[in-house]
Amino acid sequence: MSTEERGVGSGNTARSRRLGHVVAGVDGSPSARTAALWAAAEAARRGRDLHLVHAADTDRRALFTDAETVQEVREAGRDLLIRTADAVRERFPGLVVTRELGRQEPVAALLAAAGRKGTIVVGHRGLGGFATLMLGSVGLGVAGRAEVPVIVVRGDDERPTGPDGPAHGTVVAAVHDASDLGWLRLAAAEAEARGAALRLVRGGSPFAHPGGAQAPDDLAARIRAAHPGLAVTAHAESGAGAAGILIEASRGADLLVAGRGRRTLGLGRALGRVAHALIHHAHCPVEIVPHAFPDTGTDPDRATAPDTDMDPDPDTGPGVADASGTDGSRGPG
Repeated sequence: MSTEERGVGSGNTARSRRLGHVVAGVDGSPSARTAALWAAAEAARRGRDLHLVHAADTDRRALFTDAETVQEVREAGRDLLIRTADAVRERFPGLVVTRELGRQEPVAALLAAAGRKGTIVVGHRGLGGFATLMLGSVGLGVAGRAEVPVIVVRGDDERPTGPDGPAHGTVVAAVHDASDLGWLRLAAAEAEARGAALRLVRGGSPFAHPGGAQAPDDLAARIRAAHPGLAVTAHAESGAGAAGILIEASRGADLLVAGRGRRTLGLGRALGRVAHALIHHAHCPVEIVPHAFPDTGTDPDRATAPDTDMDPDPDTGPGVADASGTDGSRGPG
């Protein structure tokens, strides 16, 4: 079944090949359920499977609790995954959904599931495990440590843009200087998959780095040359802080994409203050892309990403693959 037949997006195979498989963390919270459905729409746009992960953290729990309690945690996690997969299948009947009950703690489980080319999707509030990004360390830990893109599903209400929220037809990219070109190619692929325009926005002083004043226009020209069918605009605004400008720009966007790893958004693997502000206050989903993420021109199918490999459940063996309403046990990779 094509993406169009599923009723989401306008991506095609050529575009989707630039975007990796989708991994969604679930914990039973309304925010995580919203994120899982958003991730399903994203997977359908890309022509990829959706991999649902619940990190039961049973390896650690087994050190200080009895076996009966650990078994209850496993069963609750398994039931949660089944319910979430059923909810996704009801909305996206042609989408292949795989489930993973992880034994690791949440950050490690999500990073392992994403591999080298996946995209991790989490909600912005939670019950524990994949706990609240505002107060907890899991979501921020994933966004700060991942070597792959991480999308935090935010919105002004519980129906963010896609699958049911309004589509604005715009992807916003938070640019700073010429070094952003690498991850900006992924933002272009995200816009193409949605049939949306790409808007490059730079906030703050244009003189903070050499070439900053010309950066948005120069980047826009290079993206247009590489993506001739994509509408690309550039906007630079000085005076107010960069975070405030980008948060305001997110009001009319389906997705806000920002780089992570250097300059404005922090050093090394740590998230900087702008990234923190976007994750906590943006009006649309936020995608954080490491500067070192592999070039999106390569085919994710040819990379070693664990699209089908799962940490085995101690009771049932490897996970269960769900496709078109039929459940079946999956053997080892």
